[in-house]
Amino acid sequence: MRLSRAEYKEIVRWTEQLRPTRQCMKMLKDRFPNHSQSTLLSIFSLEYQKRTKRTISRHHASDVIESHYQRYLSEAKAHPSAPVLLELANEVDLSPALMARIILERFLQGLDGEMPSKTVLNSMLKEPSLIPDPILAKNIYQCTINDCCYGPLVDCIKHAIGQEHEVLLRDKLNERNLSFLDENQLRAMGYDKTPDIILEVPVAVEGHIVHWIESKASFGDDHSHRTYLNEQFWSYWNRFGPGLVIYWYGFIGELDCQRDRGILLKDCFPTDIVTLCHATQHYQLPEIANEDKE
Repeated sequence: MRLSRAEYKEIVRWTEQLRPTRQCMKMLKDRFPNHSQSTLLSIFSLEYQKRTKRTISRHHASDVIESHYQRYLSEAKAHPSAPVLLELANEVDLSPALMARIILERFLQGLDGEMPSKTVLNSMLKEPSLIPDPILAKNIYQCTINDCCYGPLVDCIKHAIGQEHEVLLRDKLNERNLSFLDENQLRAMGYDKTPDIILEVPVAVEGHIVHWIESKASFGDDHSHRTYLNEQFWSYWNRFGPGLVIYWYGFIGELDCQRDRGILLKDCFPTDIVTLCHATQHYQLPEIANEDKE
């Protein structure tokens, strides 16, 4: 879905006061019924992460951590069956999963007198039943499952969605009988920082030559697209020629302004693909530079 910058800004303005909970996402979908849930969630997640980066430092101050922790202990003792940690996170405008991490870290530090390792901390966040305090374990679990932007559950879902769309892309290419190399094959050949797909036979999409395709299971906003351009897309263009980026959950239409320079944006697999040369004439990969080798 291509959104104008004005449409995108309207959604962003409406998300500014929302919290990263399932209930808030329902409110967002009710407000913008013509946009897909996946597009709205991706936009909200990107905006909420920007908001969190601006404010997270104040929640990591030692006195603030202690204040959050003592308040949790007091309210959990008074209301052991209530989701006190989730409510506290929403009240202070902090991601529930990040609040869970801060409180769990403080709890473990109190047990052993030293900071817990990331391995221990991450394992307990992924599996709260490992936490020796059952009330805290329940609160950690409630924070994790109710956060739609951060936490181990979200990380797992994002990874699965990314893999799903890469499989979808390969299936679409196979349906069109297009010969290609995927990222795993390219890495096995010694290439680093590769796009998801290199087409062995180049194609034309809407009159533009395409040698490679990158799959992004997210919305393309200004910040993320600019980052991808600088860290990935221009590097791909420099090594492999012009290419196509698919933002499966849409993008700001005005960002599709690099077509003449060799980067085309789409929000779905193109339906007007034209093969440029005979199927036996395969694309020759460039030699691997020393810095590209594993």
